[in-house]
Amino acid sequence: MLMEPQTHRSNGTDVMDAARERLQRLGKQYRQVRRFTEHLAAPLAIEDCVVQTMEDVSPTKWHLAHTSWFFEVFVLQRFLPDYELFHPDFPYLFNSYYVQAGERHCRDRRGYITRPTVSDVSDYRRYVDEHVSAFVEKVDAETASEAAGVLEIGIHHEQQHQELILTDIKHVLSVNPLRPVYKKGTGVDVGAAGPLEWTSFDEGIYEIGHDGEGFAYDNESPRHKHYLQDFHLANRPVINGEYLVFMEDGGYERAELWLSMGWAAVQEQEWTEPFYWERRDGTWWTYTLGGMKPVDPDEPVVHLSYFEADAYARWAGARLPTEQEWEVAARTVPMEGRFVEGDFLHPRAAPSDGPGIEQMFGDVWEWTRSQYSAYPGYSPPGGALGEYNGKFMCNQFVLRGGSMATSRTHIRPTYRNFFPPEATWQFTGVRLARD
Repeated sequence: MLMEPQTHRSNGTDVMDAARERLQRLGKQYRQVRRFTEHLAAPLAIEDCVVQTMEDVSPTKWHLAHTSWFFEVFVLQRFLPDYELFHPDFPYLFNSYYVQAGERHCRDRRGYITRPTVSDVSDYRRYVDEHVSAFVEKVDAETASEAAGVLEIGIHHEQQHQELILTDIKHVLSVNPLRPVYKKGTGVDVGAAGPLEWTSFDEGIYEIGHDGEGFAYDNESPRHKHYLQDFHLANRPVINGEYLVFMEDGGYERAELWLSMGWAAVQEQEWTEPFYWERRDGTWWTYTLGGMKPVDPDEPVVHLSYFEADAYARWAGARLPTEQEWEVAARTVPMEGRFVEGDFLHPRAAPSDGPGIEQMFGDVWEWTRSQYSAYPGYSPPGGALGEYNGKFMCNQFVLRGGSMATSRTHIRPTYRNFFPPEATWQFTGVRLARD
């Protein structure tokens, strides 16, 4: 019997083919994420897209351009020697904090820039998209492996800015006396929150951090051992009705409940309630992306600073969890929740469909008591992309779990968000812990 000759592929060829296939998959994901960014910006008028209401808030136009700059500089310029910039001045205008990538326009003056127009930025996005798509289709296999890693970071970077588009435009619209609506949410209410209960976790040595499977940022590694004592974690985040009791008990007037810097912030900022709350005819209302609404006592309290979360926990006879406690608990529940794809646009009450921990993912970012610092053995990557996370490991606290403005394909149990303790414009809440 005659046998057909067999061809054998070298391991090197298989590896290069796998790199090409991975880049192709990422190219598809790239297009999906870029389209979703446009979807989030679609309800906005041109006038909405150019306003900056405080230093932490960037105009929507800037987010749309900055995410394009990221792909242009770190993918196209890096891997295409003959690539021509869309505009020679855009790298200066739309760099954020990457010192090694060149000079940058002042962060607190992004709202001063009326030109390029929103239409110009749309043209910029199309230009970058066309070149990235062509690059993904034609790149040689040897380049594909390195390019895939950078493209993947860029995709997740854009998902971070999708969340920032919502948090920032909420602040922009909230300062307008008309309290305009960004968009009516379509998420369905689930009713009343259940009682606050506690789940116990045993002491032990636990593995913390990313295990190497799938994408993760550098600050989630290396995986390492961490000892935890016995602890209890609340089954759900703190809700508005519980926080109102804290307020009625003089929570914002009792210095003994607050960290020194927190009490100074209360005095200087004249905090008396959570951000976006206001009193109307004896009733508390809150501004949401869907407009003004009465404060629902069953919804998770949101837009708390670390200082407020810590003071509430102390008042409640509890504390904030460490990020390691949070991560260990998160492994016991499915990674399900209310995310930006569900179009909720505001946190909702826990479903209360049985015992156990709820709402670990989505709805509100949860403050932990952990300072944002490096894991044992961590060192930032080299080059400008090494500035992504590592250089912010000072004067920040870690948050976990994501919010209703986070993409479900972006979050994971090891994800480490971080903000300074006075920040309130993000969708930040609190879950209690006890020894």
